[in-house]
Amino acid sequence: MILRFLLLLSLVVTLLPCSVGAKTGSTEPGSAGTGSAESGTNFSVHKLGTGEPNVLIIGGIQGDEPGGFSAASLLSTSYRITSGAVWVVPNLNFPSIIKRSRGLHGDMNRKFAALPESDPEYSTVRRIQDLIRTPSLRLVLNLHDGGGFYRPTHDSQDRNPRRWGQCLIIDMAEMPTHPQGQLEARALAALADANNNLLAPEHSLHLKNTLTHLGNPEMEKSLSWYAVRNGIPAFGLEASKNFPVDIRAYYHLLMVEALLRQAGVGFERDFPLSPAGIAAALQSNVQIAFAENRVLLPLDNARPRLGGSIPLPRNAMNNIRTSKPILAVTSLKDEMQVHYGNRTVTRFKADWCETDSDLSALAVTIDGHTQNVHFGDLVDVKEGFAVAAVKGYRVNAIGTNFGPDESDKTLVRKHFQERYSLDNASRIYRVEAYKGKRFAGMFLVRFSGATKPNRNTLPAIAGRESKKGM
Repeated sequence: MILRFLLLLSLVVTLLPCSVGAKTGSTEPGSAGTGSAESGTNFSVHKLGTGEPNVLIIGGIQGDEPGGFSAASLLSTSYRITSGAVWVVPNLNFPSIIKRSRGLHGDMNRKFAALPESDPEYSTVRRIQDLIRTPSLRLVLNLHDGGGFYRPTHDSQDRNPRRWGQCLIIDMAEMPTHPQGQLEARALAALADANNNLLAPEHSLHLKNTLTHLGNPEMEKSLSWYAVRNGIPAFGLEASKNFPVDIRAYYHLLMVEALLRQAGVGFERDFPLSPAGIAAALQSNVQIAFAENRVLLPLDNARPRLGGSIPLPRNAMNNIRTSKPILAVTSLKDEMQVHYGNRTVTRFKADWCETDSDLSALAVTIDGHTQNVHFGDLVDVKEGFAVAAVKGYRVNAIGTNFGPDESDKTLVRKHFQERYSLDNASRIYRVEAYKGKRFAGMFLVRFSGATKPNRNTLPAIAGRESKKGM
């Protein structure tokens, strides 16, 4: 089993947001970005605003903490920085996120004091350390989920000083030589701001000082202490694991926004800051695309397993675009798995094929109106559609049975077998084009109406999580 998973990790594909998903900023590849598809420990850096960063925000250092990496994902896709610059790493420990593990090779947040080159996560830790030492950086925020509710006094088994949830963590009260090093004062001000928007009084957020500077062997190994040792103010943000992912992300974003305002960073977001707004933002526009967008798979309401096989170019795993930075694709032989955070959204069989790139669009008559539809498009259909024939090409509408070429045939929803739909509502179907045996591309049709409820596609699955925090 271990060997099988190591093989799977070798095929983890990290990601860049595709054009349909990138709201703002840019994604940095290279040494501090996505890296290669071979290492299996790649992360992406999303640059929001202009210039060098004032703030670095990190999520996913521990893979069983979806509130943190979901909030960081939203920051990278749904926020616009209007003043200052913010860099976001939403997926620092991506393989552990996929497996919902605190750490596949030990706790990554205990590897910042000393680390041998033989450690499987050596390159990841070194790259994030390089980012932390960026000369312009003024603040580091590390997003976590912790068990229970931190309280300064022992209120109950779940609410006491040993718990980690619902707190803002500092390593020391003040960095004496730093002009913005008043960590305790800054944390208390941010908490006062965030606590004005609690969903319930018992959710209150508190300050936790780990007193790392006085000798705390565990915290001396942490990312935040590494930042402080290098002269960068840093905070650990902890939402409670007692909450579902949307509420965790809500409390993370309350604290993040308070700290950004405090740091003089201006921002806008494209969703209301509420659990419902967060859930909607996380579950909308979840897509992957292959082959320069010639193959698009919407995943908002995807079937757990897609019917038939999806034609993919032989180099498809080296050219994947996604709308969310916590989306990834893994493969084992011909079985493809799509992961959104630690949820496996769907599986499908790949049909590896030679490709034709001469054709980019087809003339399609939709409900009586003809338009050019490009490969990778998703078009809405109320009644029916027909694809105009192109010399040398054939059309295959997946789920119908009108022969090898379905050009010039008017197709309606009843012609499609539901098990071949991409979505749980049986509305979305593939239309593929071929030149001989070469695959040219596909577009999608989405019929009106719905027959089944949406599936939950939040980037987290319920299950046992470590009781530990930062």
